[in-house]
Amino acid sequence: MNKDQCFQIGRIAKVHGLRGEVNVVLDVDYPEDYEGLEHLFIEQKGRLVPFFLEHFVIQPGNRALAKFEELDTIELVESLVGAEAYLPLTELPKLEDDQYYFHELIGFEVEDETLGLIGPIQIIYDLETQDLLGVIHQGKEVLIPIQDGIITKVDKAAKKVFCQLPEGLLDIYLED
Repeated sequence: MNKDQCFQIGRIAKVHGLRGEVNVVLDVDYPEDYEGLEHLFIEQKGRLVPFFLEHFVIQPGNRALAKFEELDTIELVESLVGAEAYLPLTELPKLEDDQYYFHELIGFEVEDETLGLIGPIQIIYDLETQDLLGVIHQGKEVLIPIQDGIITKVDKAAKKVFCQLPEGLLDIYLED
């Protein structure tokens, strides 16, 4: 399993108790969708390694309490602290037609209501402060904030993202 086939569900924050449990900080909108997971892929030395779970219990504050099979001591789980946890994309909950996951937008065309076709989405930047679309326009990368009011509609069937760019946004990227 590689990262292209997975999404990050969270990261292991700390050891919990004396029997090998860990606290996982979740990076998902609906943690309850993941209650009772049977496995996680943990990044170790750049590779995703499968770990089977005895339990995965959702806690308040976008956290989960996890216990891995055969890891029964603090010493055995300490090395996992700080590691990112992943699941296969196939385990993402199904969405309504008007909803989307960011990774689905890669390759979609961005079209502005005023300026017309901007270009294809190459990458999604998932930053702490803001999420951005990385779009190629006239050979340059343009960053478009993923915000209500800027992104007006996503048409998954047509593979298009419709937007209303703030005035002057493209000019910033096209100046030499």
